[in-house]
Amino acid sequence: MRVFMVVAALMALPGCDGGVTAGVPPEVMRLKDAALIARGGEVFAQHCATCHGARAEGAPDWRRRDAEGFFPPPPLDDSAHAWHHPLPNLRAMIRDGSAPGQGRMPAWGTQLSDQDIDAAIAWIQSLWSPEVYAAWLEMDRRARLP
Repeated sequence: MRVFMVVAALMALPGCDGGVTAGVPPEVMRLKDAALIARGGEVFAQHCATCHGARAEGAPDWRRRDAEGFFPPPPLDDSAHAWHHPLPNLRAMIRDGSAPGQGRMPAWGTQLSDQDIDAAIAWIQSLWSPEVYAAWLEMDRRARLP
């Protein structure tokens, strides 16, 4: 049944053909580039794991606000909400950090290149199940429509 659901979800994507979706920019395709994912793992380990956990599992009690009213760092694997955000938003959050008063995510744009940010995102996405990735891809596609 799970295989059927994955196939059905992938078939629902317009122009789906062997993992390449027509009309979707190449930068949002699921990257299976081992070198890029490995680089993303290094970036994540050096800059993100302290807060989000070594396997992107998030902080304990990440759903509960702390004494200052902020949520702790959430999981970035497919167990939380990172996959609910289109690629430009993921990039902006890493580059610019949380909006003032909205969280504690630091801005990494002065320390990480755009390529490093994309590599970290590729590594995070490599943790997502095929079902979650397919749902994210469709959501990201819809967010890019004019």
